[in-house]
Amino acid sequence: METLAETIDGLPNISGLESLIEQAIRNRPDPVFKDSSRIDFSRIKSAAAIALHMHQPLIPAGGGDLRSAKIISNLKYMMENQHIGDNHNAPVFHWCYKRMGEFVPQLIHEGKEPRVMLEYSGTLFYGLREMGLHDVFDNLKTITLNPDYRRAVEWLGAPWGHAVAPSTPVQDYRLHVKAWQHHFAAIFGIEALERVRGFSPAEMALPNHPDVAYEFVKTLRECGYTWVLVQEHTVERPENGFGPEHKHLPHRLVCTNSEGESVSIIAIIKTQGSDTKLVAQMQPYYEAKSLGRWELAGKSVPPLVTQIADGENGGVMMNEFPPKFMEVVRDASGSETPLMNVTEYLEFLADVGIGEKDFPVIQPLFQKMIWDRFKAGDGAEKLEKVIEEIRKEDHRFHMEGGSWTSDISWVKGYEDVLGPMEEASSLFCEKVLKRGVPSDDPRYRNALFHLMTAQTSCYRYWGQGLWTDYGKEICRRAKEIINNDF
Repeated sequence: METLAETIDGLPNISGLESLIEQAIRNRPDPVFKDSSRIDFSRIKSAAAIALHMHQPLIPAGGGDLRSAKIISNLKYMMENQHIGDNHNAPVFHWCYKRMGEFVPQLIHEGKEPRVMLEYSGTLFYGLREMGLHDVFDNLKTITLNPDYRRAVEWLGAPWGHAVAPSTPVQDYRLHVKAWQHHFAAIFGIEALERVRGFSPAEMALPNHPDVAYEFVKTLRECGYTWVLVQEHTVERPENGFGPEHKHLPHRLVCTNSEGESVSIIAIIKTQGSDTKLVAQMQPYYEAKSLGRWELAGKSVPPLVTQIADGENGGVMMNEFPPKFMEVVRDASGSETPLMNVTEYLEFLADVGIGEKDFPVIQPLFQKMIWDRFKAGDGAEKLEKVIEEIRKEDHRFHMEGGSWTSDISWVKGYEDVLGPMEEASSLFCEKVLKRGVPSDDPRYRNALFHLMTAQTSCYRYWGQGLWTDYGKEICRRAKEIINNDF
């Protein structure tokens, strides 16, 4: 199978081989985990799943002058400035990024069945490699590629630059999703990418504007994802606007746009709570232990309690998680409440004839208010009027989101009102996407890298201070590259 270069001209491999990636995803094998799983699904009464989210932004801090400073990992900056603030944690962060590659083999050699889902941003991958921290990749490759261990580890897709879906232009978000697949395949191989089925949105942010939510799910489906992680307080039941009833069963997230088109994907609900504490203390396992089998589509199935947390941030994750994870894996292995990964669980459900059509329907939060007075198919203009009406009536109601449309110029006449990020996005759309610049063109990759780096969530909400300056500087470089090169 073709191996891809991980970096090209000093930049991560984030574009240019889209057709190869798409073909691999179309022809991928099924199932991924069930046949190598050692869990007797018919005997267990419940299960628990944990996911670790890892991210470091890229910042223009490799040098004294902001305008010319090299773009480096925030982790590198922390390593070199350990006397400032919490930067002394940098060496521990380094260990956090690689330690599952130590824990999983150890537990499997003990005859146990560890399970963990991992989600790393593209900016983190690139930053680690640029720092020469190859040990992280060696450890991760061991548990991703070695047949003795890979049943224990499920990778989740993510937006490459940790961009927040509700407030990132939809065509840019699609570029993030595709870039991550590209980069992941270049690091771990196409075959490893074929096993990535679930998606973890940055900040667990789910768009609730009907047109943006529709594009979000459409992007995930077209990029081959079969399920997405959602936070319980970002979704509602269409019939009454209440939250989901059976949080520990899969749901079907259905998104309809203003033109009346619908798209759906399996949604796994992450329950609310102090995330790092819950995962560090392996709370999903203890909650799952208190549950028995539930009925779904006329059959008895074990519920799956699912949580995600930052894998490196905070004392509890750095210090308490390792011993607790080891303890729980040893306790759970072979029990009535094992640890499972989501795709493994969904494959066992499919094996007994339960699939997406059988799951209860949910939709993004606040959409019931819209559908109560807007008929799908009445178009974007009418939708915006309805949204404005509801916003005036109800202060809780919000539709945080933005989307460039392909038939309107968002640059001409808007120069003064667009923020730096929107301006960079608009320029990329106008001068690169609309002109059909090939994605394997080095200029395209350079512009895309800067655009996506600028859209990292840390920079998303403009305030004051150093991070704002970093974000604006990366946007300035993105705009300069697009204006000068195209």
